[in-house]
Amino acid sequence: MKCLMRIRTLFAAWTAILVLSAPAWSQEDITVFAASSLQNALEDVARQYQQKAGRNVRFSFAASSALARQIEQGAPAAIFFSADEQWMDYLAQRKLIAPDTRKALLGNRLVLVVPSASRVTVDLKPGFDMKALLGADGRWVTGDPAGVPVGRYAQEALTKLGVWDFAQTRMVRAENVRVALAFVERAEAVAGVVYETDAAISPKVRVAGVFPADSYTPVSYPAAIVAGKDSAEARSFLRFLESPEANATFRKYGFSIR
Repeated sequence: MKCLMRIRTLFAAWTAILVLSAPAWSQEDITVFAASSLQNALEDVARQYQQKAGRNVRFSFAASSALARQIEQGAPAAIFFSADEQWMDYLAQRKLIAPDTRKALLGNRLVLVVPSASRVTVDLKPGFDMKALLGADGRWVTGDPAGVPVGRYAQEALTKLGVWDFAQTRMVRAENVRVALAFVERAEAVAGVVYETDAAISPKVRVAGVFPADSYTPVSYPAAIVAGKDSAEARSFLRFLESPEANATFRKYGFSIR
């Protein structure tokens, strides 16, 4: 009986050693909060990373503003990947990111899209005729400028082009860029302002015009590890986002590399 108890004790101790020495990646996935416009590209990058590192990556995609506020409230994100610098600044000012991990990784362009059946093209120059584009009662859509990065870029561009005063009276304020894209796909809006990469993934919309690069602040996608979530695994995935494999995937979807 005593011999059996010793065997059980030794077995339990050996099992504990095996559990404690097991690699950390087998215990928990990496959780990334990322801007909606990154969804397709990041899911492909995560598959590449999983094949290479044997580690799963989970995502929560939404407007950068919504994600930043969720992180502020304690949501369990390890990495934040924003569609603008302002929402990363928001977390940095509250000491909610590891500052040495912050880096701008990608860029994008702002475009005007219309339903694919529309033949409209627009020369997006100062004073362009937005009234003619929308007609008597048509509406256009983008992210809500009060917080959604694409909406802020859109407001900035349309202000620079001198048409914001009229444009804001006909605007549908979407909760993120993919929701804005869906409005145009369903022809529930005459036009929409989205990122070039969002337009590229949908056969239901067509680019009717490209905003001049000097009409809005350059689109920048910074990523950083969330404070208190710094780990070798999180840093490994962050490094992978800059790898040749990841960069090739981002370029495939139309992003520029910073």
